[in-house]
Formats: sequence, C-alpha cells, structure tokens
Amino acid sequence: MTKLLLHLEGFAVFVFSLLAYSELGYSWSQFALLFLAPDLLMLGYLINKRVGSVCYNLVHTYVVALWIVAMGVYAGNSFVLGLGVIVCAHIGFDRMIGFGLKYPTDFKDTHLQRV
Repeated sequence: MTKLLLHLEGFAVFVFSLLAYSELGYSWSQFALLFLAPDLLMLGYLINKRVGSVCYNLVHTYVVALWIVAMGVYAGNSFVLGLGVIVCAHIGFDRMIGFGLKYPTDFKDTHLQRV
C-alpha cells in the first residue's frame, strides 16, 4: 500500500506541475527540451557510485525543485520559475514510474525499490 501511495504522490505532482506550467503559459517546446535535463547529473556515476548518487539526488529532491521555483518567484524571473516547475514535473514523473532517490550502493537501489 505504501508503494502505491508513493506512486500516486508522484502522479499528483506530475499532473499538478503540468497544469501549473500550462497555466503560466510557458513554451511546451522548452518543457520538452528541459524535461530530461535533471538526468544529466547521472554523469556523476562516471566518477563513482557515491558521487553519482549525490549528484543525481541533488536535482531529484522536491526541496531543490521548490527552491528553484521560489527563486523564480522572488526574482521575478519567468525562466527560472518555469525551470523549477519542469524539475518538479520530472521528479513527479520519476516517482510515478518507480524511480526514486539513489543509494550509494548501486544505481538501481532507490528509496522506492530496487529497479
């Protein structure tokens, strides 16, 4: 039941982020271009598993995503605000399909499951 709730939570964040992005009137081509950008931090795994998990987790937490949103609002910067919403959508999508924060033991070891 807990696993289902975590997936539903990810779904809710993903859908809400899409609605927010649409309501803000931002470019969907920009959304498509940047949606997978947080996954670029997987490149940290080229160094080692610990560095990779830290880099990956850094941009796959709602705390960082919401901080980006807050900075966009505070600075009145629509690009930064849109980027924060995109990162929220990305994280929600990942959680919805079962990807979670990474443990330093292995890329497939996540807080949701072993992928």
